[in-house]
Amino acid sequence: MLHLSIMNDSYFIIKSLHIIFMVSWFAGLFYIVRLFIYHVEAGKKESEEKMILQNQYKIMQKRLWYIIAWPSMVLTVVFGTWLLILVPGWLSQGFMHVKLTFAFLLLIYHLICHRVFSNLQKEVGSYTSGKLRIWNEVATLFLVAIVFIIELQDSLNWVYGVVGFFSVAILLMLGIKMYKKYRSK
Repeated sequence: MLHLSIMNDSYFIIKSLHIIFMVSWFAGLFYIVRLFIYHVEAGKKESEEKMILQNQYKIMQKRLWYIIAWPSMVLTVVFGTWLLILVPGWLSQGFMHVKLTFAFLLLIYHLICHRVFSNLQKEVGSYTSGKLRIWNEVATLFLVAIVFIIELQDSLNWVYGVVGFFSVAILLMLGIKMYKKYRSK
């Protein structure tokens, strides 16, 4: 009985750490792309103001990326893997396959953000603030999909989660288009 109690305690501690670092990771992903947008938009300012702003954004991006986003991503993966070791039965369930697929795509998103980060640090790239605004919403889609899939685990409900993912994507794209029209007025 003691072993089961220790197992339950360690499971909930590992799960809590996984969730905490996932939240930190998403916070880093959400904010880094906002900083990319501001960095790109600063490029339209007068030369002195442009230089000051872009240098400040580079510092902010570097700190956020290496102090929060990367460590949080690594720890999210470590604690998520640890959970799968504690509960290997999840790997035989469909919802977990879908969740892991989205988690893998999120890792690719992170790596693409790293490429954008590296390019902006070198002042290389042809990013527009409009494209980066759309890119910023991709992390939201991953968050919605992953949370719904993991919380609605039975076979029918996670399908609703995936459908919800695409519904949110459509709504976000419509919202971005409406915002773009509003800003251009």
